[in-house]
Amino acid sequence: MVYHRLWMFGNLAAIVFSMVYIWFFRPHDSSLLIAAQLLAQIGMILFLVNLNMYFIFLVIRKTSVRKVKISLAKFSRYLMKWHIKIALIATTIIIGHAFINLYKLGPIIGFTHLKLITGYLAIASLSFTLVAGYLRHKKASGFRRKFHLITAFVFLGIFLLHMFIFI
Repeated sequence: MVYHRLWMFGNLAAIVFSMVYIWFFRPHDSSLLIAAQLLAQIGMILFLVNLNMYFIFLVIRKTSVRKVKISLAKFSRYLMKWHIKIALIATTIIIGHAFINLYKLGPIIGFTHLKLITGYLAIASLSFTLVAGYLRHKKASGFRRKFHLITAFVFLGIFLLHMFIFI
């Protein structure tokens, strides 16, 4: 199973690339915009932690090594207790990021700039993911699990698009 190495490399690459891009290629003079960048970085890492739950469960299903299944099952039980809390904290952080950027960057680049439009779409898709997660939490079913998973990956796609658009 080489997929776990690829997945971990993808996570690490996303974090490192975003750090390099945010802190070295997009520096700002405003301390408020620097705070928004920091909030974006923290929110991204928290969302990646939550998204990795899918990968953990995938490895549990696909691996034939019993020791790996047991250790990942124990870890996932612990991490699942924090899944909702992490999502709510990350959402609060991202909303702070959005408000700061709307306040500081909106008037400068325009509220219809592609960066802001993808930000609006990311917030909307995050809302769908949170609603899907809430529904799944209230009553688990195969449809609700898939719906939450699909909305999470749609959010990831829109979020990555938003992150890689230059101002």
